[in-house]
Amino acid sequence: MKKVLKVLGLLILLIALIIGGIFIYNWRDRHPNYNIDLKTISQNPSPIKAGFAKRPITPTIVDTWNDANGDNKYNEKDGDTYNDNNDNGTFDAFWIAGMSNAKPAQGVHDDVWSRVMVLDDGKSRVAMVSLDAIGFLHGDIIDIRKRIPKELGIDYTLIASTHTHESNDLVGIWGENMFNSGVNPEMLEYVKEQTVAAVTEAVNNLRSAKLVFAEDLTERDSVLIKDTRKPIVKATGIHLMQVLDANTDATLGTLINWSNHPETLWSQNLLISSDFPHYVREAIENGVYSNNELKEKGLGGVAIYFSGVIGGLMAPHPSISIEDPYTGESFALPTYEKTKALGDQLALMSLEALRKRGDTMATSNISLRAKTILAPLDNTTFKIASGIGLIKMGVPEYFKTRTEVGAIRIGPAMFLSIPGEIYPEIIFGGVEAPEGREFDIQPLETPPIQEFIKDKYKFYLGLSNDEIGYIIPKSEWDTEEPYLYLDKRDTYGEENSLGPETGPLIYNSLIEVINDLE
Repeated sequence: MKKVLKVLGLLILLIALIIGGIFIYNWRDRHPNYNIDLKTISQNPSPIKAGFAKRPITPTIVDTWNDANGDNKYNEKDGDTYNDNNDNGTFDAFWIAGMSNAKPAQGVHDDVWSRVMVLDDGKSRVAMVSLDAIGFLHGDIIDIRKRIPKELGIDYTLIASTHTHESNDLVGIWGENMFNSGVNPEMLEYVKEQTVAAVTEAVNNLRSAKLVFAEDLTERDSVLIKDTRKPIVKATGIHLMQVLDANTDATLGTLINWSNHPETLWSQNLLISSDFPHYVREAIENGVYSNNELKEKGLGGVAIYFSGVIGGLMAPHPSISIEDPYTGESFALPTYEKTKALGDQLALMSLEALRKRGDTMATSNISLRAKTILAPLDNTTFKIASGIGLIKMGVPEYFKTRTEVGAIRIGPAMFLSIPGEIYPEIIFGGVEAPEGREFDIQPLETPPIQEFIKDKYKFYLGLSNDEIGYIIPKSEWDTEEPYLYLDKRDTYGEENSLGPETGPLIYNSLIEVINDLE
């Protein structure tokens, strides 16, 4: 009996060592000693050059599937089957990210993209990239940076995700189930290759340029947004930068920055799509159409959409209706008609704002400040998911993950780089300390970040250089009863956040990089 117990004990120890080894291996730092601490300040405006490019990062859907019970989720126990269209004996699925697991794409509605703008003032050259992805982890950002040819002369590369909930998983947690990654390694590699190619093309397209800044702060866009968590602070405002050829005034590209989750299609869509950013970009580039009739001319060039302050949660929720700007028809259900109506409305407001032309300049200056920070990883689910290799987060220090904040000043505008989905009250004000909060503290993230930015135009680039999840004010953190505001149910957000210290850390780090450029 003793021998059996000894063997059993050794077996348990061996299993524990193997599991521990797997966790330690997956928690490893994939970029040892990587650190960015960049600060360049330019005071004198210089002639500006700009280049744009876009490359598709759309998966090719080969295998489709048969939904036996119509629940839009793949589950063989429900009788769901797949069509092995390439006859390789496996289901080559691309799992749609967002909302839930087990959603294999059935096809492609519109391409998803890597879109790039490169700006050069003669002293600094920056690349700003927008990916149609639910998120892109910091380690993958570093991979792309390391692959960009040095001869391109890029001083800093910023890569942000639009956070579309309708493209394939590039993070890992939206696979067939909670224990299998939804990332296709070949697809992830393709995204990296296409992004490097787009940056290279944008550099090759550099030419003398003029910058046009504009914005719509009328709050007309508030009807397109629902704030789904108290306190109600909507992140309204459309922020725009149009880049013109200095010699011909032709549009080279346009940046659109707005704060709303690209999840209009909600949870039942099974087609790859960039959601409403697709319609915004199409309208800005090619014009706004209604029933195949051109209603408003586009600008040409390459339109690049950046998501802004979308925590909290800013969403085109199915409970709000959105009107077609021409027919007046109202859409509440999550359809492509609703998605187009939202995109068209946003495009029309953007085009109107650009016609008014706030500031135009042929010379400008670029100042940069970016820094690596280590954020505490308190989320147990994230620890386990990282340990089993579901998400490749990496832990350079004891349960701390590497991420990054930054600020780029271009002429009269500040572009703030935020590595996740920040709650709008941290940016615009309104942080509360409601009853039921987990920590008996008053608001820490005050005054709001916007008060520290003295620039005329403010661009908030969310999910930039990382996706650390929700950035929640610590005084609004809540994971157990009594619930916030003494509500009957818990709040959504904490389960997709690194932890309660994330809000104060990111807040203070953003203020630091802003102040460093003063």
